[in-house]
Amino acid sequence: MQVFPNFYGNRAVNQALYHAVTSGRVPQTLLLAGPQGIGKATLARRLAAALLGDADKIERDDLSLPENVAYLREREKWPAERRNEDPLLFASHPDFVTFAPDGPLRQISIQQMRLLKELAQYKPLRGGCRVFLIDELDRANEQAANSLLKTLEEPPEHLILVATAENLYELLPTIRSRAVIFHLSPLSPEEMAEFVRARGLSDPERRIALAQGRPGLAVSLDLQAYDRQREAMLTLLEVAAGKAPFASWIQQSESAVVRQEKLEVLLAVLYGLLRDLLVISRDGPRTLPVRNEDIRPRLEALASQVSFRWIDRAVARADEIASLVRRNIQKTLALDALIVELRAA
Repeated sequence: MQVFPNFYGNRAVNQALYHAVTSGRVPQTLLLAGPQGIGKATLARRLAAALLGDADKIERDDLSLPENVAYLREREKWPAERRNEDPLLFASHPDFVTFAPDGPLRQISIQQMRLLKELAQYKPLRGGCRVFLIDELDRANEQAANSLLKTLEEPPEHLILVATAENLYELLPTIRSRAVIFHLSPLSPEEMAEFVRARGLSDPERRIALAQGRPGLAVSLDLQAYDRQREAMLTLLEVAAGKAPFASWIQQSESAVVRQEKLEVLLAVLYGLLRDLLVISRDGPRTLPVRNEDIRPRLEALASQVSFRWIDRAVARADEIASLVRRNIQKTLALDALIVELRAA
């Protein structure tokens, strides 16, 4: 069975959506679920291109493109009132509109969903349908989710709505029940190797190890920035384990990487380090690879100092902090508290 071209992994989902297009039976509401960077928005754009044509215009709305990344970062500096007056959307193709998380907390706002409802009433300029993509719908606040639900209850005949979500259970059950859900899973090492080769990415082995089966992450990963983030989070763990003095963490916490980087980015790096510690401490390297292989000696030294219970507690505490990220908690205080709690343990 044929598939959308230039899309890697998740062949069964690719085939199902391609068949839906060629058979003329595309559901009006689709929900693509899976880890961040797995290719959900990319697959949505392939679907839209098959329905609307002008693939080059649709690809201009890829949020990972440098110009779009720069625009999103610029909007983070805007006051909330300005963002509310000018809700974020991308629409290089007249019949394909992308709504993406906006602002420093990266949320889908009620203003965006109200605008979606308004734009949905307009007939397509070309062809028989319009395609709207809501990227990371699980980042919609309660008001935005309720506003979208009103559109889903009575969608215009010409509208195909595609949403992506990393965590389905962050969505209202009534939204899930109105969508046809497709689950995307991480790519195999072989699929990742094929993708990295096709893109001609630098440091392919390291990118594959760190991307964890997510091609979008393999492309966007800034290895130099990652190394700085990793040094900060590794220092945090060494201090929390009593292997380094607290002054080491103070130096890191006052550095540009901790002050300027988003908390969720630092937590993602922290999770990766804790995963490697668990692999090493449980004698797992024979079956599972260490993703940060280049710093294995430091990881092994740290693993020898901590117990499984300590690692489990560190993960649980990181989960608590992650659950509060969208409430705009104070970053350094949260990380300081993590160290103090683990050091006491």
